[in-house]
Amino acid sequence: MTVLQNTLYVTTPDAYLRLEGETVCVMIEEQKRLQVPLHHLSAFVLFDHVMLSPALLGRCAEDGRSVVWLSRSGQFRARLEGPVSGNILLRQAQFRAAEDAVLTLTLAKTTVAGKLRNSRQLLMRGARETAVTEEKESLVYAAKLLANQIRKIPQAGDLDRLRGLEGDAARLYFEALPQVMKPQARADFPFECRSRRPPRDRFNALISFLYALAMSDCRASLETVGLDPQLGFLHAVRPGRPALALDLLEEFRAPLADRLALTLINRGQIQVRHFDEREGGAVLLNDEGRKSVITAWQTRKQEEIIHPVLQQNVPVGLLPHLQARLLARRLRGDVAHYVPYLQR
Repeated sequence: MTVLQNTLYVTTPDAYLRLEGETVCVMIEEQKRLQVPLHHLSAFVLFDHVMLSPALLGRCAEDGRSVVWLSRSGQFRARLEGPVSGNILLRQAQFRAAEDAVLTLTLAKTTVAGKLRNSRQLLMRGARETAVTEEKESLVYAAKLLANQIRKIPQAGDLDRLRGLEGDAARLYFEALPQVMKPQARADFPFECRSRRPPRDRFNALISFLYALAMSDCRASLETVGLDPQLGFLHAVRPGRPALALDLLEEFRAPLADRLALTLINRGQIQVRHFDEREGGAVLLNDEGRKSVITAWQTRKQEEIIHPVLQQNVPVGLLPHLQARLLARRLRGDVAHYVPYLQR
């Protein structure tokens, strides 16, 4: 159990949260392990089998307090939402944009360009930091291949071609990514390709968990602005799929999730003991590992950077909210273009 930035993270399986007056009590095996004033909390993130009392669920819905359920590996399961909020005119603009094939493709291209540019920046950073000549050359070469993919984006005539281009670029990126790890860490974190459901190695388990945390933030940011997180532009619309949140997530995979994963590995903050192997080949973060990653994630979100568009110091944790607002401005027609978040 961890309380960070007014969010209560509960990672202990079978924990039970109930309302006691104006406080939240966390019960484990019928023992009270934590008691927090409700007004100190703006969100709950619950992993594995964690239950809430009907009274607490009702209060969260009434107050508009976010409750997100994730699996043990960090995969999104469900989210509690109160009454629909936000500007209906903005959602109407979003729906119209989704019906406009030209605008949809333009926004999707912007998303892919931002993702690939940030991926390339991470590889170039790795090339600058490595002392091994062969690895430096390999990373620079991979970055050049990603630059070639970025130059092809304007010529993509439809979403299928754009998604194919993005898929090829992702393969090139992940092939090069292990070289950003320190050599002494690679034996403990072998990585050959991206595997998700379930993760087949420790590195996949780590980045999948971080993607889930970032995804929750992206979805909350879109809902806060008043956009519908299920109606996206790059990702196909499917029942229950938060397509727009997945679109927004693409901008943050490399600069926030992948970079943090590599930092934790290279500094030895995440080690073999933080993972469990399951039958069938699945690898998952254990309770200690999840707590360590969550703490590092929240610490990272408190750091400040200069936003490339706003040119102001902002906490990293506000980046999804700022990008959601910039997207809303584009959909309303307040600005001519949407500029994705670009890591410097």
